Amino acid sequence: MNRKHITAIAAALIALSATQVFAADGPKTREQVKAELAEAVRTGNVPADNESGLMLNQVRPDLYPSQERSVGKTRAEVKAELNEAVRTGNIVADGESGKKLNELFPARYAAKAAVDALTAAR
Repeated sequence: MNRKHITAIAAALIALSATQVFAADGPKTREQVKAELAEAVRTGNVPADNESGLMLNQVRPDLYPSQERSVGKTRAEVKAELNEAVRTGNIVADGESGKKLNELFPARYAAKAAVDALTAAR
């Protein structure tokens, strides 16, 4: 088999797998697509231009209904989570390995966990 045949077979397999992924959601009717487009235009959830990558509702929020906002965590909650992550070593050690401190130094954090368990039991 030459290189052209292998390339053609690979392209066919990729195309077949892509159609399987799209078929998993099921085909949408023309009316469903039109309704989705109309909703996107109504809410401003369409690109404003090709350069900024922003949506119309981000560029001109005064022209569109406000979007639902999720409630975030308080400063105290974030600080508590950070302190817990530092205590357990559940933070990234460095930018190169991508491993956490408790993965690089398991003995150090296992000892802390044992002490914490004993303290909590008393």
